[in-house]
Amino acid sequence: MSAHYDTYDYPTYWEGRDYEHRSEIIAIKSFLDRIPKTDRLLEIGAGYGRLIPVYIYRAKRVIITDPSAKLLCLARRKFAGQKKIKIIQSTAENLGKKISSKSVDLIIVVRVLHHIQNLDHFFRLVYKLLKPGGYLILEFPNKVHLKATIREFASGNFTYPLEIFTKNFAEKKRKKKFIPFQNFHPDLIRHKLKESSFIIMEGRSVSNIRIPIIKKIIPVDFLLFLEKYLQKPLYFIGFGPSIFLLARKRGNNSKVLTTL
Repeated sequence: MSAHYDTYDYPTYWEGRDYEHRSEIIAIKSFLDRIPKTDRLLEIGAGYGRLIPVYIYRAKRVIITDPSAKLLCLARRKFAGQKKIKIIQSTAENLGKKISSKSVDLIIVVRVLHHIQNLDHFFRLVYKLLKPGGYLILEFPNKVHLKATIREFASGNFTYPLEIFTKNFAEKKRKKKFIPFQNFHPDLIRHKLKESSFIIMEGRSVSNIRIPIIKKIIPVDFLLFLEKYLQKPLYFIGFGPSIFLLARKRGNNSKVLTTL
């Protein structure tokens, strides 16, 4: 069965998006610094393996999954020499049938949640796959980022930041083919995680300077220098278009140094 991204050139999408890509790396690396080296790491929706170089050194065994055979084929060719990587073609919903319960130390989910229709089911799955005390690095698109909030205020919707319901879009990737795309209120995701027995350890606002004209004028390295120091403080006001969270599954020996 074909997947949405089998008919979409996702690697090309990332051309010219070095700032966004490296902003995400800053957030992920900051979280990894708080996590002990792990035996088993799982990335859900890994695509062609864009983020593998960021985390591969942190685990003895890496599992990447994606519904797209096309993208996984690219990942398989790119990391052919890496015997520690296992590749599984699967939707997120079916992973419970392919990966054993309580067998994973760390799960990474980046640019995936916006396609998930049933958040409760997804967080139950993640909880099931993680060992007690296991970690989750989660990214989601922020419904109430600054630009969206200003736009809603301009239209007279002054309660927008308080509206916790999800905003639904549809991305057209090919004629008559649409991919569900949802933006989430940070309070909703935090609530869902806590409801699913996760402890939120840290949050970051990511891609905070994602403005085309600024990216053309200011060197990327300087933007990333600013990004590094803005991510933590701007998280508390939900500033950026993308939110990253580090969470931990409640369980035996799951001491947490910092919670939000």
